[in-house]
Amino acid sequence: MAEETGLFIYGIVPSDVEPTPDAPGIGDPPGEVAAIRHGELAALVSEVSLTEPIGRPADLTAYQELVDGTAAVAPVLPVRFGTVVTGPDAVADLLEAHHERFAAALDEFEGRIQYVVHGRYHEPELIAEILADNPAAAELADQVRGQPEAATRPQRIRLGEIISQAVELRREAENRQLVDALGPLVVASAPRPPSNELDAANAAFLVERDREDEFVTAVEEYAERRRDLLRTRLLGPLAPYDFVSAHQLVE
Repeated sequence: MAEETGLFIYGIVPSDVEPTPDAPGIGDPPGEVAAIRHGELAALVSEVSLTEPIGRPADLTAYQELVDGTAAVAPVLPVRFGTVVTGPDAVADLLEAHHERFAAALDEFEGRIQYVVHGRYHEPELIAEILADNPAAAELADQVRGQPEAATRPQRIRLGEIISQAVELRREAENRQLVDALGPLVVASAPRPPSNELDAANAAFLVERDREDEFVTAVEEYAERRRDLLRTRLLGPLAPYDFVSAHQLVE
C-alpha cells in the first residue's frame, strides 16, 4: 500500500521567491521544500507522511530555520506550525481564497523584519534589591535565614508572595523602559508573556531593514546599562510571527 502523504505549509511568500536549494524540510528524512504558485503568491511546502507524528524538536527547528531564512531575503507570512493539507490543489485553493489579504500583508511587511529582546534577572542581585527596598521583606528574610523550613513556613510563604509581587511590578516597569528606549527605531512592538519567573523584559519589535544596525546598537546600549541586574538576549532577524500570520488573515 502506498504511503499516505500531505503537504506541510511553512509560509506564504511573493510568487518570485524560490526555496533555498539546500534548506531541509521537516520529517525523517527531511522533505524537499518546493513552491506552489498562484497569481502573485506562492506557498512554501514539503511532502510529509500522514502516518508519522509531526512535532519533534528537529521538525520545529527545520520549520523555524526555513521561515526565518526566507524572511531574511523576502517578506513571508508564517503559517502555523503543523498545518498540513491534502495536496497542491488545496494549497492553490488557499492562495486563491485569500489572495488579496495575503498580497496586501506581504506588501506591508516588505523590507521589515522581527527581532525579540529578552531580559532575565540575575537572581541574587534581584533579591538583594527587593530586600533593600522593602523593610518587611528584609525582616522576613532575617527570620527564616538559617532556620528549619517547616518551622518558618508561614514566613517563607509571605516572603515568597512579596518577592513575586515585586518582580511583577519590576517586570512591568522594565518592559516599559525597553519599549520606550527602542520605540523611536521601530515600526511596532508587541509584548510577550514571561517564560520564567525571573524574566524581566520580553518584547518583539518590527524593524525596517535599513534601520537594523541602528536598532541593534540601541539594544546593545540598553543591555550595557542594565548589565548589573539583567542578562539580555537579542533574537533575530526573524519572520514577523508576533505581527502577522497567514492564519490571522484567514480566521
